[in-house]
Amino acid sequence: MILVDPNLDPDLTPQSPAKGASTRAARLPSARALARFLSQAQVAVRLRGEVSVLLTTDKKIRELNRHFRGKNKATDVLSFPAEQNLGNGPEKLAGDLAISVPVARRQAAEQGHTVGVEIKVLMLHGLLHLAGYDHETDSGQMARRERLLRARLGLPQGLIERIAVPQTRARRRRP
Repeated sequence: MILVDPNLDPDLTPQSPAKGASTRAARLPSARALARFLSQAQVAVRLRGEVSVLLTTDKKIRELNRHFRGKNKATDVLSFPAEQNLGNGPEKLAGDLAISVPVARRQAAEQGHTVGVEIKVLMLHGLLHLAGYDHETDSGQMARRERLLRARLGLPQGLIERIAVPQTRARRRRP
């Protein structure tokens, strides 16, 4: 399920009228299109259960990040796995994702693609976290899985690679 925060800039919503190519690239895809991608990505990740995705503001994601992770800053995507004892029946819950649309918009501009593509990259990354992967503690398993799934889903470079590339270059420069 895709939820759009009513506090988002109305110029970024799918319903806003086109104001030129740059605005179209920054506008959100429809909830229906994102829900289709979410279903495809869940199948690819092999994650069962319902996932809700909140497309929200920097302010809201900062509040969530501060409350749940103790980090007082906006971030791109947060993952909230469902409690294991919830949803044992046919309507099992996998968890929730929160995505900052302003951060996604900035990252999309940096990467040279649309905000819709960036949101899909963030959704895939978040789904992998819901499936139990953690790039901060594993030995590259999440990065390898994300790379494989991005190729299958036709997505560009992912978050882990964006972070790893500058670090690798910095290490090469040290004596």
